Amino acid sequence: MSQLFLIVAAFLGATGVMLGAFAAHGLKSKLSESLLSAFETGVTYQFYHTLALLALALWLKQTTSGWFVASGYLWIAGVILFSGSLYALALTGIKWFGPITPLGGLLFIAGWISLLIGAIKLGAVS
Repeated sequence: MSQLFLIVAAFLGATGVMLGAFAAHGLKSKLSESLLSAFETGVTYQFYHTLALLALALWLKQTTSGWFVASGYLWIAGVILFSGSLYALALTGIKWFGPITPLGGLLFIAGWISLLIGAIKLGAVS
């Protein structure tokens, strides 16, 4: 599982840089300030969870935990729904992408809670 998460983290990292550059150089003059801000929020959260996924991939080389694996999948799904919906909203202006964003946020939160549970079960907290 660590290899899959490492590959996905590399992909998300590369696309995060590309999307950030696209926003800064290609969209700045084309989008309203609020839509550009939404796009940039998508990039920011993609990067946060890319780094978390990278750390998780490295940690999974040391230990295995179903809770940790669940965290990785939840973060990936969160990036797709949270960041993806913000990108789609910003680029298309279609408002129904907006309600998808909080679902991605809930997946991010569930991933962090899963990590917490996994850490407690491993004895990180006595």
